[in-house]
Amino acid sequence: MSLMQSEVFEAFRAIDIPEDKALKAATALSKRDDDVSSLKSELLVLKWMMGFVLAFQIAIFAKLFLH
Repeated sequence: MSLMQSEVFEAFRAIDIPEDKALKAATALSKRDDDVSSLKSELLVLKWMMGFVLAFQIAIFAKLFLH
């Protein structure tokens, strides 16, 4: 169990949630965090792609008007 997952599990157990339900909830939250980190990495790639496309378009427009 990861540190965050065990902290969530202990918090659920502290408010008298049954052990099996607390473990399932902590696991679900852990999976959600994995999904969020995956989306963040994909978003980072998209930002770099958009930056490259915008820089390329600005270079084309600069060449067209300044040549």
